[in-house]
Amino acid sequence: MVDTRPLQDVRVLDLSRVLAGPFCTLQLADLGAEVVKIEVPRQGDDSRTFGPFLGTESAYFLSLNRNKKSITLNLKSEEGREIMKQLIPHFDVLVENFRPGTMEKLGLGYEELARLNPKLVYAAVSGFGTTGPDTQKPAYDIVVQGRGGIMSITGEEGGVPTRIGASIGDLAAGLFAAIAILSALMVVRREGKGQKIDIAMLDTQVALLENAIARYTVTGEVPRPLGNRHPSISPFSSFSARDGHLIIAAGNDRLWARLCQVLELPGLVEDERFSDNERRTLNWAELKPLLEAVVQQQTVEYWLERLEQENIPCGRIQGVDQVIQDPQIVARDMIRTLVLKTGEKLSVAGIPYKFSSTSCEQVELPPTLGEHTEGILRELLDFNPEEVAVLQQKCVI
Repeated sequence: MVDTRPLQDVRVLDLSRVLAGPFCTLQLADLGAEVVKIEVPRQGDDSRTFGPFLGTESAYFLSLNRNKKSITLNLKSEEGREIMKQLIPHFDVLVENFRPGTMEKLGLGYEELARLNPKLVYAAVSGFGTTGPDTQKPAYDIVVQGRGGIMSITGEEGGVPTRIGASIGDLAAGLFAAIAILSALMVVRREGKGQKIDIAMLDTQVALLENAIARYTVTGEVPRPLGNRHPSISPFSSFSARDGHLIIAAGNDRLWARLCQVLELPGLVEDERFSDNERRTLNWAELKPLLEAVVQQQTVEYWLERLEQENIPCGRIQGVDQVIQDPQIVARDMIRTLVLKTGEKLSVAGIPYKFSSTSCEQVELPPTLGEHTEGILRELLDFNPEEVAVLQQKCVI
């Protein structure tokens, strides 16, 4: 593997904070981009104050901001905005997740910045986007999960709508933003012109509804929570064993026949109620108890061994404590240990990108607040130490 990283020639100015924007720039940083995070002087990203803490450092912030640099800059000051404008020609990408209109009020909107750097890819991530009647409404993850329909199809059958355990509203917006940025960089490479990208958290939730919209359109039935089962494939669900829970996913008739053999229920194969996937799904309320009555008699490990012998997709339902020790996950280097300058250690999710001829293995510690301010200003803008000191005294940086 050669010692290069996919985005090593891309420089990103990151004005985002908390989760959606930082998760986007985390992807770019892990892929090798130089991500320079702009933070409020003396305060920093809001997430620096989120617990739990490892010493004085937020575990939340640490988990989202590796491989990045931090500079402090007061964009509410005229001098801070001027420095920002001087930085723009040196960057390929800008990411922000302010409420729409905020950057324009600062005189730093896309139109202004594009005049300074026509090749700039400007990504704006917000709750509802820059168009439509609700563009100025505030939004958090749970707001868009609810409004975007995801919660309406999540939870136990007949139960209340349920938030997905991870902040999928923010995370999806970050991922879609990263995809759009990479696409826009290809346009810059081809046409030499940048553009603005408008990512709405609500839009990304709708995009994640999978086939729920199509099912409603075809059947006229509003999709509802179904617990852990699939709406159109059966058996494709969780089951209770003697000592825990596991997933069994027999996604076609061939696997269904094998499953019946493993469970020693051959009569179900010939049962007209369960003879094909459509009937199994339609009669799931009758089928599930028949299967679970057998599964409950043995341990999770027993069933995994038997099911895997027959090549039936299955798996245990693991807690986070089990995930970080899972041999497959460990083998794929998906748990990383950050060793802070204090010597304290923190386990975080690894980098999911695996390339055959380039690397994403470099992992640098998340930056302390303003750690790279002087270096960036001196390197890119030729500021001298005396000028930096004056800006610090005036709280510009």
